[in-house]
Amino acid sequence: MKQRKIKRKAWVVMTIMMCAIFTTYVLADAFLIPKTIIIVDDDRPIDIDPEPKEPMDPIITDTGYQDENIHITIETVKENGVVFYVVDIRLTDSKYLKSAFAKDTYGKNINEVTSSIAKRHEAILAINGDFYGFRDRGLIIRNGVFYRDFPRKAPDNRTLLVDEQGEFSFVVEGSVDGEKLTDKGIVQSFSFGPVLVENGQTQPIETNFSKTVNPRTAIGMVEPLHYIIIVADGRTSESVGMRLETLANEFVKRGVLMAYNLDGGGSSTLWFNGKVLNNPTTDGKWIGERKVSDILYFGY
Repeated sequence: MKQRKIKRKAWVVMTIMMCAIFTTYVLADAFLIPKTIIIVDDDRPIDIDPEPKEPMDPIITDTGYQDENIHITIETVKENGVVFYVVDIRLTDSKYLKSAFAKDTYGKNINEVTSSIAKRHEAILAINGDFYGFRDRGLIIRNGVFYRDFPRKAPDNRTLLVDEQGEFSFVVEGSVDGEKLTDKGIVQSFSFGPVLVENGQTQPIETNFSKTVNPRTAIGMVEPLHYIIIVADGRTSESVGMRLETLANEFVKRGVLMAYNLDGGGSSTLWFNGKVLNNPTTDGKWIGERKVSDILYFGY
């Protein structure tokens, strides 16, 4: 009988201990043991461990380029005795629109062919700039650095400005302090002209400029980070060249809000993926690049 009472006591003690242990675990589980809790938004898929996105390998063809930041398509058009090239460029950030000087040096009469400058800077696509070094005047800002502000005397002496958001605007040279424009977010300026399109409308062009046909280089903005470039061949039997009025109309047809004429003639050069696409010529007898002061390009 005594032995049976001892066994019963032992069983009671063991039961109490088991209950205590279980109660301790429940409390610890509720208040002490750390857990990861996924809060689910019913409208969004659950992604517990997303893998980081790897850079996209560029897709490059004879007429285009595409990666995660830069998308380029190139069209060759033949109309009314003119051969011209239309480049559509879309960026994710304005930092991929850049400029470069010949021999990486700012100064007068420092020249180099567009292709050479473009290769050195590993450009994807490049065009000739405004040939600033041929003149002492003009408002010059490149890659966020101010260089000079001496207003030109021209029928249309407006300069093309590009800001940090990639938006185009125009300013009359001498109407603002050019040196202070960088404080307002201007990163590029090109001083040539005339303005071809403003707010989606073609602009009046001084008669002596508008009627002549020549090789042309110009750039326009559809919206910030979406640009159109047109380069026209000229002075050859295959392509006579383009009037500025025609050039302006080509931009408007493509939905461009702001467009600006850059240096043309023998300077006009379109370089893409390691080669010159157009037929630059000064006199129509010899096809080859003219040395220029600067380029505008897209790349990293």
